[in-house]
Amino acid sequence: MFIDYAKIRVDGGRGGNGCRSFRREKHVPHGGPDGGCGGDGGDVIALADPDINTLIRYNYKKHFEGGDGKAGQGSNKYGKSGDDVFIKFPLGTVIYEIDEAGNRIQKIADISDENDKAVLAKGGKGGRGNAVFTSTTNQAPTRFEKGEKGEVKHLEVVLKLMADAGLVGFPNAGKSTLISHLSAAHPKVASYQFTTLQPCIGVVRVDEIHSFVMADIPGIIEGAHNGKGLGIQFLKHIERNKVLLYVMDITQPQLDEKFQTLKNELASYKKSLVNRESLIVLNKIDLIPKGDLDKYVKVVKENLQDKNIKIIPVSAATGKNLDKLKYEVYHIIKKLK
Repeated sequence: MFIDYAKIRVDGGRGGNGCRSFRREKHVPHGGPDGGCGGDGGDVIALADPDINTLIRYNYKKHFEGGDGKAGQGSNKYGKSGDDVFIKFPLGTVIYEIDEAGNRIQKIADISDENDKAVLAKGGKGGRGNAVFTSTTNQAPTRFEKGEKGEVKHLEVVLKLMADAGLVGFPNAGKSTLISHLSAAHPKVASYQFTTLQPCIGVVRVDEIHSFVMADIPGIIEGAHNGKGLGIQFLKHIERNKVLLYVMDITQPQLDEKFQTLKNELASYKKSLVNRESLIVLNKIDLIPKGDLDKYVKVVKENLQDKNIKIIPVSAATGKNLDKLKYEVYHIIKKLK
């Protein structure tokens, strides 16, 4: 199951108490202070894991705690530090600190590279033992410190899919069929709207060496940027796609207006999205009369406000022009890299 949202709590470990102790040996009745310091509490640390692509594990485990530091002992023995706890997240995870009401306070991590890691909650410092407080004016201090509490944070975890190319379009435009024919992904395909309710990722093989990652984003509808039709949940996955493929059903009327509606929804959500490299994919060309394809494409091209965007007509059902689309997308990605 694809899960792209979770709330968790992280607690840094408590620091160990410092020790109050005095050296007691035979023939040394009044030895000096020898209380050791406590160990630091363990941190809770986020790690990137490219082998996972969902937050489902955080549906079941929502509380993570660093290990507590051990107390210091006599004979200047320092306590052992608590164990750090590592939590693994998929690439594309953004982590926010939130207050008890669920309002975001700050972004504390953005896991976008496989080497990324971030401390989510620091462990408390260990308390100092009385040996530390020895001075020229106080040769027998009794003072020692208790260990500090670790940080406690409530976190909101959001997964935004990272893909080279994202399929964007209205429901039932054929995006799922397209990705299933271009890659090994197997999203649910049916002839009714909102069949796809969860994003799907597939690897598109260009040749034996080269490939790119494609994401099938669930259908966007007008008003999506205001949350209509689960719009915000879907739109966030478009943010990290390098290339956007606007997939539209060529048999539908007023495709120029539909394309502009899609762009407006993206711009209303995040203005920079409409400046991404993009293509228009006119799908379902197998459903129009033979010999009329050029006429259909010409009408769409003439009515578009953006005259420079490239249009590629395809049939996801029959495979017509899918290789052409695949190579064109790869060429753009390669240019961007």
